[in-house]
Amino acid sequence: MQNCCSSTQCTDGSVAVSPEFRKALWIALIVNLIMFNIEIVGGLYASSVSLLADAVDFAGDAANYALSLSVLSLGLLWRARAALIKGMTMGAYGLLVVGKTAWASLYGSAPEAYTMGLIGLVALVANLSVAIMLYRFRDGDANMRSVWLCSRNDSIVNLMIILAALGVLGTETRWPDLFVAAVVSGLAISSAISIVVQARHEIATAEKTALSLPVTVKIDESK
Repeated sequence: MQNCCSSTQCTDGSVAVSPEFRKALWIALIVNLIMFNIEIVGGLYASSVSLLADAVDFAGDAANYALSLSVLSLGLLWRARAALIKGMTMGAYGLLVVGKTAWASLYGSAPEAYTMGLIGLVALVANLSVAIMLYRFRDGDANMRSVWLCSRNDSIVNLMIILAALGVLGTETRWPDLFVAAVVSGLAISSAISIVVQARHEIATAEKTALSLPVTVKIDESK
């Protein structure tokens, strides 16, 4: 009998996973783990809220990539559930950054601009590489879309961190750094809403499809 996953989509919603996509996720996972450690150290050294926020984002993305890898070959329902978890996590991260930014606006100080800009540049190169690698998968299901959005958002944030470093250097204040941190939270929350909406739709579709599938009853003819 032919395996249903030899085609692109199986009857239960599972898919034939592209080896290229799986490889891309592993690379993205490793890159994000490395950059998380770099930005944590750099953010603490430079006293940059935007770098620390981006470091937490790298950690969250690494966890999301690991979650994506764990459900790649499963049915649509499980992939959508994973995307829902990722969307909710992304939203929680955005709210966390909002709180950190508010605190820093009251009690923070101007970050060290040179370190902030250098690490922002390294992070931009890393995220652009991942985003380009994942670009071809951006129109997939909610799980694939969430992976693409993570990389796209990170690239935008890193570019803004570099610009914020220039702003800090020119104004000698913390406000450019805090502005970028606020944008980070906005991107996270807006992307989270998009992912959650699509994931909920896919969950409803998968559950409806499962209910409509015929039930096969086996009769014991030996009696």
